[in-house]
Amino acid sequence: MKTVTIAALLISLLSGCASVQQAKVLPNDPDFAPILPEEEAVDILPTGSLFNSHYVNNIYSDSKARRVGDIISVILSESTQAQKTSTTELKKENKSAMQPMVGLGGAPVTINGNSLQFGLDQKSNFKGDSSADQGNSLSGNISVHVLKVLPNGNLVIRGEKWMTLNNGDEYIRLTGIIRSKDISANNTILSNKIANARIQYSGTGAFAEAQEQGWLSRFFNSGWWPL
Repeated sequence: MKTVTIAALLISLLSGCASVQQAKVLPNDPDFAPILPEEEAVDILPTGSLFNSHYVNNIYSDSKARRVGDIISVILSESTQAQKTSTTELKKENKSAMQPMVGLGGAPVTINGNSLQFGLDQKSNFKGDSSADQGNSLSGNISVHVLKVLPNGNLVIRGEKWMTLNNGDEYIRLTGIIRSKDISANNTILSNKIANARIQYSGTGAFAEAQEQGWLSRFFNSGWWPL
């Protein structure tokens, strides 16, 4: 019975540690495949002309992305800074006492020569300090595709960039929603103008794996460890 209990405990610990590990990110993910523009049906008239009204811009148009499959360049300019400090101090003091009991005639009440009396003195102190300081920054640029044009004119964008290095790959993934009027004249937009933005910047390979804790270390640093 003891052996079965230990085996069940080890299996539960291993399964819990495995569930914490994130899914491996690989290139050529179909969810981030390039978006091809939608082909519009064109009625070809036998006039002999090569003019096509669907692929021509008038003198008032620009080169901004506005259709599914168009490409837009996102300028990454992210910077966050967070600080938190807290101090907790608790103090409690209890003191209780019962004087010796007196019986008839003023004589103290005793048991085996010991008077009946009680005394208690208790003190407890607690003091805790905590602080956290975290900062992140990301700069660069990435080109993404227009995935969908919403009824209000906003554009859903999505894209990724992979860079192969000597000991692994680095990738940037970005998804979100932008407004057409936030796109600059040179077809770029700042990342802080993206609504519901999801920006991933990480790596794979030897360098990335060297910075990760092993499953046993993750267990001892997790909430499952009682100490």
